[in-house]
Parts: sequence; structure tokens; C-alpha cells
Amino acid sequence: MKYWIISIFIITFSCTSQNKTTSMQHAFTNDLINESSPYLLQHAHNPVNWKPWGEEALNLAKKENKLVVISIGYAACHWCHVMEHESFEDPEVAKLMNDKYINIKVDREERPDVDQVYMSAVQLMTGSGGWPLNVITLPDGRPVWGGTYFPKGNWVDALNQISGLYEKQPDKLLEYAEKLEQGIKEVDLIEINTDEVVFEEEFISSAVDQWSKNFDHQKGGTKRVPKFMMPNNYQFLLRYAHQTQNKELLDFVKGTLTKISFGGVYDHVGGGFARYSTDGKWHVPHFEKMLYDNAQLVSLYADAYLVTKDPWFKDVVYETLEFVDRELTNEEGAFYSSLDADSTTESDELEEGAFYVWTKEEIKNLIGNDYDLFSAYYNINAYGLWEKGNYVLIRKDNDKEFVENQNIDQTKLSNKVKKWKQILLDARQKRSRPRLDDKTLTSWNALMLKGYLDAYRVFGEKKFLTAAEKNAEFIASKQLKKDYSLLHNYKNGKSTINGYLEDYALVINAFLELYQTTFDEKWLNTSKKLADYSTAHFLDKDKNIFYFTSDKDPKLIARTIEYADNVIPASNSVMAKNLFLLSHYFDNTNFRDISISMLHNLKPQIASYPSGYSNWLDLMLNYTFDFYEVVIVGKDAKEKLHEFNNLYVPNKLLAGSTFDSQSSLLKNRFVEDDTLFYVCVNNACKFPVNEAEKAHQLLH
Repeated sequence: MKYWIISIFIITFSCTSQNKTTSMQHAFTNDLINESSPYLLQHAHNPVNWKPWGEEALNLAKKENKLVVISIGYAACHWCHVMEHESFEDPEVAKLMNDKYINIKVDREERPDVDQVYMSAVQLMTGSGGWPLNVITLPDGRPVWGGTYFPKGNWVDALNQISGLYEKQPDKLLEYAEKLEQGIKEVDLIEINTDEVVFEEEFISSAVDQWSKNFDHQKGGTKRVPKFMMPNNYQFLLRYAHQTQNKELLDFVKGTLTKISFGGVYDHVGGGFARYSTDGKWHVPHFEKMLYDNAQLVSLYADAYLVTKDPWFKDVVYETLEFVDRELTNEEGAFYSSLDADSTTESDELEEGAFYVWTKEEIKNLIGNDYDLFSAYYNINAYGLWEKGNYVLIRKDNDKEFVENQNIDQTKLSNKVKKWKQILLDARQKRSRPRLDDKTLTSWNALMLKGYLDAYRVFGEKKFLTAAEKNAEFIASKQLKKDYSLLHNYKNGKSTINGYLEDYALVINAFLELYQTTFDEKWLNTSKKLADYSTAHFLDKDKNIFYFTSDKDPKLIARTIEYADNVIPASNSVMAKNLFLLSHYFDNTNFRDISISMLHNLKPQIASYPSGYSNWLDLMLNYTFDFYEVVIVGKDAKEKLHEFNNLYVPNKLLAGSTFDSQSSLLKNRFVEDDTLFYVCVNNACKFPVNEAEKAHQLLH
């Protein structure tokens, strides 16, 4: 990644906060009242005259020659709520903002394109970023100053100083904005790699060796705090450990997944994961629950179960999907976005984690005679204590160790744990609930769709497939237009924002998985159509990299490219993998060439920062190890598929049919009254076999 450094003017903040106003907040409604985003609606009654992002607000800024405040956050963001309460609900602060600025509120989940542009600006200015993201721009939207959370006093000082500078020395801000605009455009530049195209295991091995220096072998994850789960990192490491038979690496991955799911970041009462851990032992989470985390973690723990057969990993998958079904799913089969970190206490105070934590007295009253056993199992002691006498449930020992230490039968313990969870869940349901962000995002729904499919592939639970198919039909009927363009958001029957690359990449990925699960060619063909649309409207054909926005979207100050994997894999890395698969399914050399070019051009970045490019590394494994086309054709193809999926085989694609098909991989392979496996690699096929076990043997 190219780092761009600029000199910036210095703004000195006051270290003392102003006294909080005691005046009553005036009843007020701003333009956000007409929006559908829960995050924007939360700010609809602020005295700040917020406007939604769009040409109307920017044109008003130009007309009145005012600077613009762009404040970006999301519904589950704790510090967004703090800054709202301290500053945006304060009438005096609101008056300053309304007099001197045009004020725009942005839901980063609805408008990731806007968020990416201004996040790049703040990272260039300060070296870091986060949410809330607060930026001051010229009337045309070009940024001149920004940061994340600001206490009220600092925020007021900044507003006064920058508006004063704009009145007295506007040329200074204009000059700075021009330099910063150029810097933002250079952040996402991808250089064409002129070296010979070579993908070798040695490159991947070296990357993993470099990465492993930062592994935390004691507590799991990496040596950093806070600790994020980063599911895609462990998906790659699990696959790499399996394919190279690297026991030490596999033990690290299994240990990490155990530590995470034993920790307080996993909800031991209601299932599902919080966003990240604020400490080194995965104990105290930042309590919001995001759909995208839980979706990817379901996929990860399902595959981890397939490799390790650890029954706890199966429990994690089932409990997480119970949470998703109970709290994040609507009647249409679509999935909501998140649950807030904050909820109100009995004293009516909004407090982070209030819904999830327990006092010792509460647990004693609820659990009764089992308290001693419960407190040993979930560490109602110094190890599990958080703050203010509150405990976050956390496990230390696996069940085998625990039953030995406590001299209790495993079946008896399992029954007790199940009973304890139900008691606490029933009690918790009576508490004030965290706010729900009930908007639906196409990209995140695709991740959850794939999570359900992966769980079905591993466990064969019919209800998982039913939920997946219902969601796929929702996306196909509500978010997919006739020209095979996608919409990004959905709420109250409306979709108002064009899809981004993340929507196309993740929906194609999920639909390809759905085809491999059901052998319904509708999903394969839809994936191809979506890929065709993406290459027509998102692809930079000179550099073979996809822009985040289509050529049909209104232009921002920069057209960003998302290529580094993060908590969610980069849309470009997902698309590169999609094109790899589609090139096999349709014998499409153009898709193959684009995918190879994308991976080759990113190779220098991968070498310098492997953990930020794990999905690219996963794609590289397809080229450095054998990659199999497994075709199952015949009347019992679906039953044989379940048998085949009993083993973890990450280096394959599946195709199949119960009838004679003319599609590329199935043509001339149907035999009446028989079901056959065809295993092919590098354009060479083995002799067909009729049993899953024999097909597995052909993979070695």
C-alpha cells in the first residue's frame, strides 16, 4: 500500500470542557425524519438541522457558501450515541452548527461509498480512523479537517476555529483541500505488476511465517488489544493448515476458536457473537451484535467442526443461528443489521452491556442450589468480574476437564447447562432490550445466507436450508432488478440505494454456494449474469480491478477501490474468487484472466501485510495446490452430495444434476439408472466412481 504524507495546518483544542447546558432541549424535527435508516431516525429530533447525504444538501452549502459538517456513524455504535448526547442534543452546540455549517448525517452501512472517501481523508490527516467519523468539508464536499469522537468542548473549539479560518483565510482551506483530494485519490491506486505471473506455495508459506510471529498462542488470536475475530483470517488459516497438514497451525486455529467462543464475546445465554473484545482474553466485548460477524462465524465454526469434530463448535453454530432466527430475521426471510451495544438499566440509564451482564446476587436468585457449580463453570469470580459488580460469563475449561475437576457426569452437566441457559434467557427477556437496526443490507444478507448454507452442508439440518432458500428468494425478488443490477438496502418495502461492489460480490458468492448445495442451475446462471453486470459497470478494464461504485452512480470526490480484506473480506477479493469459480463453470477465459490479473497485481501488498489479504491468499491456494471439479450426475445426486460433504474439502467446486444437462461441466455425463462422481483436476478427469468414499480417495 502506498502511504501519502501531507503537511497540515494545526488546530489547538482546549483541554477543558464547557459546562453542560441545563436548558431543556427544544422540540425539534429535522430533515432526517423522512429517512428509513434507524441510525438517521435516531437523530431526527436533534436540534442540529441535519440533512441526509445528497445533492440537495451540497447545493445548499454552495448557495449559502457554508462549510459542511459530515458526521458518519451507525446504529449500534456506542461512541456515536455518546457524541450525540454530549453535542448534537445540546441546543448551544446545535445553534453554532446551524449558523456556521450545513450539517449532513450519514449511515455508514447504507452509504459505505461515502464512508470510504471520508475515512481515507481522516486516516491521511490523523493516521487513524473509526466511528463516529466527523469531517468538515468545503461546500463542494472536499474535506479540510476531521477526526472521530470529540468531547463537547473540543468539538465546539474546532467548529469555531475552522469557520473563523474560512471567513478570514479561505484560500488556505482551498489549498489544503486540493492537496488532500489528491491524496485520497492516490490511496487506492493499484500498480500493474509487470513481473511474471507465478503463484507458488513458498510465497504463501513465507506469508504465513511472517504472520505467525504475531500469533497469541496463550490467549488465541493476535497479540493486540482490542481483539477482533476476523473470521476470514481463520478460514484461510484453517484451510492452509489442513491442506499442508500443519498440526501446529491447526492447533493454533482450533485454540483460537475455542478461546473466542469460551469468552464473553460469545453470548453464552442467547447465542451469537459481539463485535470484538476490549481485553486480551476475549472477555468483555464491545456489546453490539452485527449480522456480518455472526454470518461469517457460523461458516467458520461449521468448517472447524468438520475438521476437528469438536461438539462445542457444533453447539456454537446451532446457538448462533437460533439467535439470528430469534432476533435478526423478519417474516420475509430477510435479516436485520444489528443490535445496539447500549440498553437502559433498571434506573433508566442508557448503559453499554446492561442487557447482557449479571450481578452475583441475580445469579444466586435465579440458579438457586446450582449456584456453586454454575459459578465454577462460568467463572462468577475474579476471572469473570467486569466492573461495578457486574459479571460477563466466560468459560476457562472444556467440558472434559470440568467434569473431571467437579466429579460430575457429562450428561448431567449438559442437562444442567441447558437448563441454566434457559433460566437466564427467560430472565433477560424481561429487561429493556437493545435497540434493533431493522434495515436490511443486501451484502450482509448474502453473508448470512452463505452462513446458513455452510451450516446445512456440514450438519444436514433441513431448517438451515429452508432459511437459506427463503432469503435467496427475498434477494432475487426484492433486491435484484430485471437488468441484473442490485439494490443495496431494504426497509419498509423500499429499496432506495444502488448496489455497491460488495453487494454483487457477496451475492454471487452466496448464490454459487446455493447452486453447489441444491444443484438448481437458476442460482448458477444468476451468478453469471451478476458477474457480467459487474464487469460491465464496475471494472477498470485497464488495470483489471473493480471500483466500489458503478459507473451509473453519482460521482463523489474519489471513486474508491476496496482491495484490503478487513472484518469482511474486500469486495475485490471476493469477486476475484467468484470469477475463478465462474471461469470453471462456464469455461470462460475472460473471467479466468481477470481473476489471475487481480491476484497478481495484489501480490506485492499481500507479501508486505499477509493478515490484511487473507482472502487473496485463499484464492492463491487454488493455484498452488490441486483444485478439483467434482461433478455428481444421476437420480441420487443430491443424496450422494450429502455423503460427499461429510469431509472438509476446501479445494473444490461442485456441480451436479439429477437429469441429463447440457451445461459445460455436466454435458454427456448422465447415465440412466446410475449416479456417478466425476473428479477432474487440471483438465484431466479420473475414471467415474459411484460412491462418495471412492470420490474422496480420488482427491488425494
